[in-house]
Amino acid sequence: MIAKNEEDVLYRCLNSVARAVDEIVIVDTGSTDKTKDIAQNFNAHIYDFPWEDDFSKARNFSFGKATKDYILWMDADDIMKEEDMRELIDLKSKFDTTIDSVTMNYVLEEDEDGNSVFSLRRNRLVKRANNYMWIGAVHEYLNVYGNIINSNISIYHKKVKNSGDRNLKIYENRLKNGEMFNTRDIFYYGNELYYNNFIPKAIAQYKKFLETEDGWVEDKKTACANLADCFYRIGDFKNELRYSFKSFEYGIPRADFCCRVGYHFLNNKQYDEAIFWYSLATNLPLEENSWGLINNICFTWLPHIQLCVCYSAKEEYEKAYRHNKIAEKYAPNSNMVKQNKMFLEKVLSISSRL
Repeated sequence: MIAKNEEDVLYRCLNSVARAVDEIVIVDTGSTDKTKDIAQNFNAHIYDFPWEDDFSKARNFSFGKATKDYILWMDADDIMKEEDMRELIDLKSKFDTTIDSVTMNYVLEEDEDGNSVFSLRRNRLVKRANNYMWIGAVHEYLNVYGNIINSNISIYHKKVKNSGDRNLKIYENRLKNGEMFNTRDIFYYGNELYYNNFIPKAIAQYKKFLETEDGWVEDKKTACANLADCFYRIGDFKNELRYSFKSFEYGIPRADFCCRVGYHFLNNKQYDEAIFWYSLATNLPLEENSWGLINNICFTWLPHIQLCVCYSAKEEYEKAYRHNKIAEKYAPNSNMVKQNKMFLEKVLSISSRL
């Protein structure tokens, strides 16, 4: 792990995983708070590394300090839930040492019911002897190859503070220094512009990325999604729809893009068209073991909530109620589900007396 000023979250992270690991290595990149003190309470091996605006350099240094056969990496604001920690212990007890890497699900956000909203898969447990290297100053990735297996273990991102424009500044400093961005950098620079609300610049960067021939297909899908949102924000609904459809060039339509198209028609009160796209979303399977960023709720309760809205607008209340019931199975604590239920039960009871 690399860390800097993580006193608010480090205990939570280390406490969630300490029983499952044989050593803890913390590389501190300049903390001025109690980060090191907290790490010492877990008997961590602590090393200092001067921050150079390059995450890969720090991570590669941290990997170089590991001494066990396999390396599990996490960020300070990540946690492992009890059931996942136990599954990791079980995995270790019967581990096949021909395995080079174990992937785990990375959950970036959860809803009120603990359902994964956004997630992706990452190489998490890797063989030390292979000397895998981190690549990229920002949004770095681990260059893994060999015998890779997928696990059911999840790691949860629980951010309590925003990094703001830190990553954007790193990219812009690299540009000022005359660096030429590779295809991956073009995409992630676009993301940072998007996150920091520089919408016209983000649009230009994403378009540039989509013109490349070597861009990863999952990144191209995400670029389409973010472009659609950019155009939505500036009121260009024609291009919002255009880039939602463009995502279909990169694979079978996904439920999240169908929901995006459905939302376009719902906003225009074109309810039949919206129903078509939301209904299609309900019939599309979630891509198992996807390495791309997935909006999971579009594969579960969200299209049913929106179908409830559409059918209510058409005064087809029984259909609306049926879809809200399906959504309730996934998200019983959702305020939207509860409000819909109250409204529809009232309407249907009135209708039954007429």
